[in-house]
Amino acid sequence: MAESNDPKAERNRLTKVRRIVVKVGSSSLAGDSSTFERLARAIAEAVNRGLSIVLVSSGAIALGVRKLGYRARPKEIGKLQAAAAAGQSLLMRAYEEAFLAQGLTVAQVLLTHGDLASRTRANNAQAALVALLDARAVPILNENDSVAVEEIKFGDNDQLASMVVPLVDADLLVLLSDIEGLLDTKGNRIGIVNNIDNEAASYVRKAKSSTGTGGMTSKLEAARRATLAGAHAVIADARQDDTLSRILEGGDVGTLFVPQGRRLSAKKMWIAFTLRPKGEMILDAGASMAVATHGKSVLAVGVLGVRGDFRAGESVRILDPLGKEIARGLARFGVAECAGLAGMQGEGEARAVVVHRDELVLV
Repeated sequence: MAESNDPKAERNRLTKVRRIVVKVGSSSLAGDSSTFERLARAIAEAVNRGLSIVLVSSGAIALGVRKLGYRARPKEIGKLQAAAAAGQSLLMRAYEEAFLAQGLTVAQVLLTHGDLASRTRANNAQAALVALLDARAVPILNENDSVAVEEIKFGDNDQLASMVVPLVDADLLVLLSDIEGLLDTKGNRIGIVNNIDNEAASYVRKAKSSTGTGGMTSKLEAARRATLAGAHAVIADARQDDTLSRILEGGDVGTLFVPQGRRLSAKKMWIAFTLRPKGEMILDAGASMAVATHGKSVLAVGVLGVRGDFRAGESVRILDPLGKEIARGLARFGVAECAGLAGMQGEGEARAVVVHRDELVLV
């Protein structure tokens, strides 16, 4: 595995971060109730130094399973939602008590995927979070599992945390779990990763937890998204008392992921990772090359066909002639109009553009 030219310099950059998203998993909370107190102490220390922290916390379903007397985590949607509803109050009570002991106020924020997929609702959520941070409160975010169904779910809280990074313009994403970081084939912790796609995939093992929904694959994807947004990311052990403080002091803790190239704007992060595509546009070879190599707009003349049921302004996958996804973007026209324009020059340049490059993200 390739090492950074100066891993210590990358670690030292963490001493200068100002806004952090911290995510803690169900297995860490359900397995050790003292995690609440450790988190509260570490976050209070950071807040007292002038840092702003958003906490994304799993655990409601795990706590609710116990409260309702289920033998194991249920698979039925109704029972999962019931467990989430029963456990959310327990989760927040535990945080209220732990943070109150440190002199900090917490605020519960429950979200669904639909809240962030809507620009208006996402902007409202952003304004609320910034106001809470300005008031030195600690927002505690969780997916609204008691109402979420497949169409409006994030997938897991790792992905929710990665979406919050550009929402609040965070410098750092910390994913706390019951493992010390990304491990190599011999079980040794990998200290730093410069390119997740090239360096990390071969080290992923299947998750063994029966408590949470995420695993290392999910955490790597969350870290990748955070680095594309220009933030550093760290996967580290929630079981150690000083994990967060050592990370913020530039210590060699967990696995550090370095920001990737040119930072994607919040809008392009939203297009790439928050919106769910409603259809597809298949391009010819020339148009595929122009988009994939040069980031050009998608012109009607290069469109071979369209699939799905999308309207103007909705997300579509951009495919090459072999069906490989090369980009995602916002369609300027609905599916019927795009189908009619496919292969045609159109009526002027404005009409010829079916996905503008400013609303297109290469994948």
